[in-house]
Amino acid sequence: MAEFKRRKLVLSSGKQVKLFGNSMAISPNLEIGEGYTPNIFSSIEAEESEKPTPTVSNPQKLTLEDLQELADYNIRLWMGLKENIRKYGVNNSKIFNGDNC
Repeated sequence: MAEFKRRKLVLSSGKQVKLFGNSMAISPNLEIGEGYTPNIFSSIEAEESEKPTPTVSNPQKLTLEDLQELADYNIRLWMGLKENIRKYGVNNSKIFNGDNC
């Protein structure tokens, strides 16, 4: 199973993809790239005391339902990519959903 280690995506095949950040993103047309800025929902360290403590950053004030919907949306995109790869292979541009851009 793939996992992130020290800014690398390590795949079960042994292949490693070096990343500039620590996240991946998928676009509505199913292209994959790095998600550089965790500006929607993230963990930040509050430095108001001697010992920094992690806290939640939620600038859009997303609710539990909003976050679950966001997760479902992304899961649907990743599952669509997986299905299109099964259907078309990895070298066919039909993998990408051109009408969802």
